Amino acid sequence: MNRKPIIIVTGEPNSVFLELFFKVYKKRIKNKLKTPVLLITSKNHLLMQMKYFKYSFKINVVNNYKKLNIDNNKINIIDVKYNFKKVFEKISSKSNLYIKKSFKIALKIIKKNLGRALINGPISKKYFLKNKHLGITEYLAKKTKSKSVMLIYNKKFSVSPITTHLPVRNIAVNLNKGIIINNAKEIYKFYVKYKNKKPNIAVLGLNPHCETINRFSEEDKIIKPAIKQLIKNKIKIEGPFSADTFFSRQNTNKFDVVIGMYHDQVLTPIKTILNFDAINVTLGLPFLRVSPDHGPNEKMLGKNKSNSRSFLNCIDFIEKFK
Repeated sequence: MNRKPIIIVTGEPNSVFLELFFKVYKKRIKNKLKTPVLLITSKNHLLMQMKYFKYSFKINVVNNYKKLNIDNNKINIIDVKYNFKKVFEKISSKSNLYIKKSFKIALKIIKKNLGRALINGPISKKYFLKNKHLGITEYLAKKTKSKSVMLIYNKKFSVSPITTHLPVRNIAVNLNKGIIINNAKEIYKFYVKYKNKKPNIAVLGLNPHCETINRFSEEDKIIKPAIKQLIKNKIKIEGPFSADTFFSRQNTNKFDVVIGMYHDQVLTPIKTILNFDAINVTLGLPFLRVSPDHGPNEKMLGKNKSNSRSFLNCIDFIEKFK
């Protein structure tokens, strides 16, 4: 097997991610794996969780990540040394160094062009990022000196927020014409490259009904000029639309992707419509990065009831389009 492996950072150890991985890996063994996987994880923690969930997969420890020795019949791992004493604990800052080491190794492998793409499990924004970054999207962008765009992708309908995990009171001051144009161009390039199509893009306004009683209208001064410029660049784009009436079936069938001005404006409706049947794709990085569209889900730890659909979608997406 000469195919490069999918690099998977398991992320926050006290999350449902390994449970999801085991479910997907078991399913894929039955259907034959097309692409090998390489987990950046703790061996002892992996074995603890494997025993807890009653799996008995074979493991191949890759000792030299500068020259990967991959076995497609086993779970390939790079062992990030960490002394886990319990299968599950409460999420805290104790795992920060472990997660940081994991991402550092993954980025080295990606930089050497030894990996097919990067998937990461969820992390805690409260403890790992500590207000230094808005999310892993921005964390990876800084580590690679890139600009990043968040796309919550589904093959039928996707969304992208201009601002991500900002407090609501900070949204308006962080909007500008340039970021809307940049994000729309990155989305356009993504669809042309991975879907071989020119996407039909919708843009939402910021204010209710795209109106404001203030002198400064973000729709008139920022959003509409950005849309006009993108149309001049021959990008198929319309708006701004009022967010409260946009997410009807008529619009979700017409448009490939909708750009919203802030996180919950577009993620709340798409998660309601798709029920987590989507993945988080980071555009603008020098490599393909995707992640499941959910967080650590601490309340579901150990229950073996978490839905693995989003993680399976990540694997399917990479195998199909990369």
